[in-house]
Amino acid sequence: MLKRTALAPAVPAPLAPAVGAPMAGSAAAAPKPAQRTAPNAALHCGGQAAAPGKLALPIGKSTLLRLPEAVSNRSVGNPAVLQAMLVAPDTLYVLGTDVGSTNMIVQGRSGVCSVIEVTVGVDTAGLQAALAELLPAERNIRVSVAADALVLSGEVEDAPTLARVMELAQAYVRRPAQPLAATAEGAQSEPSAAPSAASSARAAPQPTAGVTEGGGAQGRIVNLLSVSAPQQVMLEVKVAEVSKTLLDKLEGSALLHRGVGSWTASVLSNFLSGTTGGGLMLGKPDGSRLRVDGERHDALVRILAEPTVMAISGQEGSFLAGGKVLIPVGQDNNRVTLQEKEFGVGLRFTPTVLSGGRIHLKVAPEVSELSREGVGISAAGLGGSSVLPLITTRRAATTLQLFDGQSFAIGGLIRHTQSGNLQAMPVLGEVPVLGALFRSTDFQQDRTELLFVVTAHLVKPLPPGYGLPTDGPPAPGRSSLMLNGRLEGAAPPAASPNASSAPRDSGFQLK
Repeated sequence: MLKRTALAPAVPAPLAPAVGAPMAGSAAAAPKPAQRTAPNAALHCGGQAAAPGKLALPIGKSTLLRLPEAVSNRSVGNPAVLQAMLVAPDTLYVLGTDVGSTNMIVQGRSGVCSVIEVTVGVDTAGLQAALAELLPAERNIRVSVAADALVLSGEVEDAPTLARVMELAQAYVRRPAQPLAATAEGAQSEPSAAPSAASSARAAPQPTAGVTEGGGAQGRIVNLLSVSAPQQVMLEVKVAEVSKTLLDKLEGSALLHRGVGSWTASVLSNFLSGTTGGGLMLGKPDGSRLRVDGERHDALVRILAEPTVMAISGQEGSFLAGGKVLIPVGQDNNRVTLQEKEFGVGLRFTPTVLSGGRIHLKVAPEVSELSREGVGISAAGLGGSSVLPLITTRRAATTLQLFDGQSFAIGGLIRHTQSGNLQAMPVLGEVPVLGALFRSTDFQQDRTELLFVVTAHLVKPLPPGYGLPTDGPPAPGRSSLMLNGRLEGAAPPAASPNASSAPRDSGFQLK
């Protein structure tokens, strides 16, 4: 019968040498360490083999294995998974060094051999205890082992908690345990053979030399965890923009003729010929005239957009209500390509659902439009010029946390532009009162204010049979329209209970 006794992590020193007959062919050489014994090279089993035993070890943990009789020899199938050494005539010290399974054949002093099946797995109890200590609110996480993989199953509250659980699991499968150093047999060998034994120990490769840090840990974790919180986030965005433009223009123009003999003198001023708002003109038959033109323009524009967009937790969602414009871009070898530029009301956001219904949100709204003014360009050797469109953009980006149903506002996007222009004829334009006939003045003031109001909701899909806003009365027949003046047909039959009880203003159900 096999007995196992728990042992502290430290190996007792000095270790007791192996007791029993020496291995065949090793009379003149020092005995090799147990972990480097070639499998089945020196085993000479006699009698009836004992029934196989089973042993399960967590990786990095050790134990004492007591056998019914003194051990004469032993052989480990895969030294990279299990290390074994004698600490007493009938007691083996075994250490699980890597995840996997192997077996160990132990030959007693009587010649009877026993086969021990050994499985080395991840320390599930240690990981379960760490999860209970570090994440006390998560009580539905189960840790198990399947073959050489660590299996995580159950349910967590949100995506960030799932990431923390995976990080903890990675820590338990990241690095295999270090193999045992020299064994007691090699340390207490004969003096004449000690140098050769030490040199062979240095030259022999370590069992885990081919295992790098991590050891393929990414493939050793099977994630069967599910997230209990609703993972779809819907944003209701209201974009409000108020733009006010004030334009004042005033110009006086004069055309005076004076003739002396065969000479004629004229004075002309006209600096604001584009003004067509209104004017007053006085003239004489000889062509002399005085004219005063003026224009006042006061414009107010209000823009309101209410886009609604949804995304899964951790994924980016976007929305654009606008269009695209093609802009020529020069390339090599005198080639020109067209590049698309988007404009309109846009939104990009990335939500992450946290514990307690909190929503971590990265949001970047944007409003852009084509300006009435463009950029003129011309190319050498080509006649004429081109005007490229100019896009005016207002955008904001922020990161915040809020609960389901709460709103936040992004304001302060104010633009105030004021410009003035004065053109006058020298000397005459500076004459008081009459100088107004020889100068022109224009003044323009633009003021724009933009406000974003964003509301976040946690949503779940609705069941089948949901009613649509178009499920109303059908179009009327010709007789009902012409004779009775009805704009709608007869009402449809009553809807199903599921469809009638569901709200009709949204395609998703708010939590």
